[in-house]
Amino acid sequence: MKIRENIPIASLTTMRLGGPAKYVVEIEKPEDIPEAYSFASERKLPVFVLGGGANTLGHDEGFDGVLIMNKLRGIDIDAHEDGSATVHAMGGEVWDDLVAATCEANLTGIEALSKIPGTVGAAPVQNIGAYGQDVSQVLVNVEVFDTADSTFKTLSAADLGFAYRKSILNSSEYGRYFVIAATFELKTGQMTRPFYKSLERYIAENNETDFSPAAIRRMVSAIRADKLPDPAFIPSAGSFFKNVYLDDARAAECEAAGFPVYHGSDGNKINSGWLIEQAGLSGKVLHGFRVNEKAALVLINDSAESYADLAAARQEIIDTVYAKFGFKLEQEPVEIA
Repeated sequence: MKIRENIPIASLTTMRLGGPAKYVVEIEKPEDIPEAYSFASERKLPVFVLGGGANTLGHDEGFDGVLIMNKLRGIDIDAHEDGSATVHAMGGEVWDDLVAATCEANLTGIEALSKIPGTVGAAPVQNIGAYGQDVSQVLVNVEVFDTADSTFKTLSAADLGFAYRKSILNSSEYGRYFVIAATFELKTGQMTRPFYKSLERYIAENNETDFSPAAIRRMVSAIRADKLPDPAFIPSAGSFFKNVYLDDARAAECEAAGFPVYHGSDGNKINSGWLIEQAGLSGKVLHGFRVNEKAALVLINDSAESYADLAAARQEIIDTVYAKFGFKLEQEPVEIA
């Protein structure tokens, strides 16, 4: 276990905002976890678990507590005779490295989640998803440390109460569990068409005929590279707003009015990026944040240095979209507080 003091949150998060964290503790083996929480408890300090920092926002005043970072490593793929495979990955692994490994093994299930920044441990917390796939569809269980009774446990996918960008890990049981590892059930084969609209458009424009996991990964990676800034080089927090979900009646009304409503296995939704574009905000710079021209869900930190700037930009976007369409956007990134 490594312990550092007074580390700028801006250096640990991809939006590059945030003052110093009093302590940063790096977990290198499961036995470190209870020790890290004891370290915080002895000092009567709050704890925040930080993954890759891509979906997380820091505040100007910093964090007078302990940031715990998951550095647990390891990926194991156990192929079965029926074509399925059990994939076990430690929580500190980079999510995209796991996707790459499964695609190399010709396994389908998470290939459309290529290039999503963050760690394996963070993936089930938010139930990450893209292009018609999400973690809840393939997750078997997560191994966790339960801070309520200081024990190690295994929670099944059913235990996690998955919904759109939601699980008990970021809602009703927020802060209770530290994700040590995750197990997925994948299979050989490929995704079934029709795919998500932007992926189908790429296929048509590029005359693609191979839909193997590796090919879908290549296509999704190309789409994301064209639309989304790499947070390693351009400060952003990934998708900043959640998509808008509608009941069937509201979805029918919106379609009749010409709104592009997507009907997926998880329900009816309108892409919030489309709403932001139609509100005339694409490319606008608001309080130092630029609304990405090619993917309006992404806010790029061009020149802002404070959380106050972010809060002002966020509110301006929310107010503008609400005034035009009557939909209130919700922020996706979590905040260190």
